Amino acid sequence: MPIDHKRINGPDETVPYTLFTKLNTQSLSQQFNKLICNGKRSDCRMPVEHRKIFLKTGVVSQAKGSAYIELGKTKVILCKRRLHQQDAEEKQYSAIMKQSLESTVCRHEFPNFQVDIYALVLHNDGSALSAAITAAGLALSHAGVPMYDLITSVTLGLQQNMKLLDPNFAEQGLCEMPISSNSENDNHGIITISMLHTHEQISQFYQSGNISLEDLNDSLKNP
Repeated sequence: MPIDHKRINGPDETVPYTLFTKLNTQSLSQQFNKLICNGKRSDCRMPVEHRKIFLKTGVVSQAKGSAYIELGKTKVILCKRRLHQQDAEEKQYSAIMKQSLESTVCRHEFPNFQVDIYALVLHNDGSALSAAITAAGLALSHAGVPMYDLITSVTLGLQQNMKLLDPNFAEQGLCEMPISSNSENDNHGIITISMLHTHEQISQFYQSGNISLEDLNDSLKNP
């Protein structure tokens, strides 16, 4: 396997050191409360309000099917060219995307058919995985691949008793870690749900963090 020698050999997952320095006078709880002020988020959205979406197909002329999505400041393009060696996080997201899309394609009609889809994240301002899954389904439809339904995906962040639909990068980072002293009973995490709305089926459910079963069931009822 070819190795990208230009890539810095470091850990796949890191935590900003500024969170633990004396220069950072605000605790994690204070930072989270600063993002949610008077029931509204930093971008004036309600907790369960989605960002504006822009979708476009046929953005890559060399590919049979391609799509581009803007989810707020998050920008993802689906192209056919593989640009670099994948790290551990990208491999994990690739597996999640594959499982999400497999149930949408009529694979029984083409038993030996293979489709390669590569997502290039131009800018990640949160919810990049759900944006890539939604755009990937649109790219498959643009390529003329037989599908049962168009797939849509959404990300939900949970922190304590607050639920944030379509979190941005700062909100997603704070939802992925406990911010209170009693972390054992503190709900926090990220949920990514991919759905086929015509058939009312969930094609993929991905969860990270410490989330109670009640909140998990509630997220399925109101994704």
